[in-house]
Amino acid sequence: MSKKVLMNPRNAYGEKLIELGKKHSNLVVLDADLSKSTKTIMFAKKYPKRFFEMGIAEANMISTAAGFASCGKIAFASTFAVFATGRVYDQIRMDVAYSQANVKIFATHGGISVGKDGASHQMIEDIALMRVLPNMTVLAPSDAIQTGKIVELMAETEGPMYARVGRADAPVIYEKEYVKSVELGKGIVVEDGSDITLIACGTMVDPAIDAQKRLAKQGIHARVIDMHTIKPLDKKLVIKCAKETGAIITAEEHSIIGGLGSAVAETLAENNLSVKFRRMGIKDVFCESGDPKDLLEKYGLNENHIVKNVKNLLKD
Repeated sequence: MSKKVLMNPRNAYGEKLIELGKKHSNLVVLDADLSKSTKTIMFAKKYPKRFFEMGIAEANMISTAAGFASCGKIAFASTFAVFATGRVYDQIRMDVAYSQANVKIFATHGGISVGKDGASHQMIEDIALMRVLPNMTVLAPSDAIQTGKIVELMAETEGPMYARVGRADAPVIYEKEYVKSVELGKGIVVEDGSDITLIACGTMVDPAIDAQKRLAKQGIHARVIDMHTIKPLDKKLVIKCAKETGAIITAEEHSIIGGLGSAVAETLAENNLSVKFRRMGIKDVFCESGDPKDLLEKYGLNENHIVKNVKNLLKD
């Protein structure tokens, strides 16, 4: 097996901001004392007059971003996912979502794979928090190449948006030419299959692809969907997969409550689709500190656990 090419989605974010900064003179970037980690420091060095270091004052950052948006700016605001949503929820609700401000909240260090920082920094509720807000688009790109395209679409599409990526380097899934066709609100059929559908987002797309390959060798043909847009969900694709494969597993590095799994479950129920269904994610617990690989194993979020869940679901 050839070794996977790794790239960090955070770097893709920083690089795309520089590209967009040249294209859009009204684009501004704000950060909350974490620009080296979120990679907005790249933009700061290139366009220092359009970068605003807000310090450890996330609520002020969001409100300031909304203020910029009200003056015609495309405002990107970044920090870790745990701070970008939980600490500033009221400001996002009122100044961004309710006001329909053209603010793009791009969060890094989402999920449990931040590792040893522990439960205080392992944000597993952010997608749920953002998904429930009216007017908010919610995104979880799966690799660095797709991240760049998603950031571009965020900048060029009006309205409040939230996107999250992980901390670590991630395997490259897509070629640059392929992601040119990416659309907000449209899932991607990465691998086709007829026995079961794996709907994944963010960091869980790559292990879903690996699981699909293993299952194929065992005679189980799984379809893999990259659901990079969680809101608005590609309901037509979910319904199509349910009817054609009769079984669905969702996989996300997030709580099983309120995230991708919940969105898919709601779609199935509201359309009276009776299919075998299972959600993979964090099962309503705070997770412990540890090595990211060990944590993903303990909490059931890797290739082996996907394969096991597929077999068990198809047995039922």
